[in-house]
Amino acid sequence: MSFQTSALILSWGAILLLALVVSGLVRQVHALSAGGPNRGPSVGLRPGAAAPGLDLLAPQPARPLLLLFLSGDCRTCAEVFGEAGRHAWRDDVAVRALYAGPVPAVAADQPVEVHGEQADLFELYDAIATPFGVLIDRSGRVVHSEPLGSRSALGTLLERLSGPPAVGLPAVGLPAVGLPAVGLPAVGLPAVGLPAAGDRASTP
Repeated sequence: MSFQTSALILSWGAILLLALVVSGLVRQVHALSAGGPNRGPSVGLRPGAAAPGLDLLAPQPARPLLLLFLSGDCRTCAEVFGEAGRHAWRDDVAVRALYAGPVPAVAADQPVEVHGEQADLFELYDAIATPFGVLIDRSGRVVHSEPLGSRSALGTLLERLSGPPAVGLPAVGLPAVGLPAVGLPAVGLPAVGLPAAGDRASTP
């Protein structure tokens, strides 16, 4: 067998192997994009799907709800949880933090309602990685869900409500301080007479 024949056979073999790999990748992408009946194109529940577990998390929802799926041994989760504490004072969204296992001790340092032992909800919301955020509207429908790679991603998710909000502690009223009025003396200027309209100045 000549060198050219061997090289041709090897080339066709490599092309065939590459075609099989590409075909497998295409099938995997199609399967992920199809998802289940309630799944989005990647992870999380599809927007508009009914949010499960609200009878425990928000029995009487009067405002949108943000669910944070966290784990105790995740540094990014701790950062996102700390950022969530800055949003706990807002009146346009309620924040809930969920852990699949027991609630870590550091969770007591933030004014966020925390729920432990919620592994079932992790599965129902398809929260395959932590931290993971789910935004739910007043009617109990999923608005959006996504993994949160940083604390700034939490703010971006909350902007889906109505744009970037003012975040911080409640406003503290300060008493009005009255200053005495300071009068300035009136300064009189001599009246200057101007000729009436139509009058001409006399010339000598």
